[in-house]
Amino acid sequence: MQIQDLKPPAGSHPKRRRIGRGLGSGRGTTAGKGTKGQKARAGGGVPAYFEGGQLPLVKRLPHRRGFRNHSRVERQPVNLLSLAKFSAGSVVGPAELLAAGLIRSADKPVIILASGELSIALTIRAHRFSASAKEKIEKAGGTVEVMTGA
Repeated sequence: MQIQDLKPPAGSHPKRRRIGRGLGSGRGTTAGKGTKGQKARAGGGVPAYFEGGQLPLVKRLPHRRGFRNHSRVERQPVNLLSLAKFSAGSVVGPAELLAAGLIRSADKPVIILASGELSIALTIRAHRFSASAKEKIEKAGGTVEVMTGA
């Protein structure tokens, strides 16, 4: 057996239907395009969004401008001012902040910002700290623990 003798199995390769090849073929005259009209012509047809001349939906809707960064990490900010409600010497982490109603989710990363003053010593656990917040916490006698994850 040689390569030119190879053939596909019977019935696995149907013959292509040739339309528009005369009346005797059974697929002549209009060749499956109906009668006349825009869709029967060569190159005819309308775009998918065409609405018969009415202002298309894509033009009626307002533009969505700008850019959305899908890899952005959504952090939950907490100011030093709001940490004053905790008792001196306590350990404050995402679970405690959630219980106090200062953040919405314990799963998202927490960032401590320096707005306000801190007069009590706290051990604060968060994912990030601003440089000035870290300085103020340590000045008040507290400690900073950076959590991993974000």
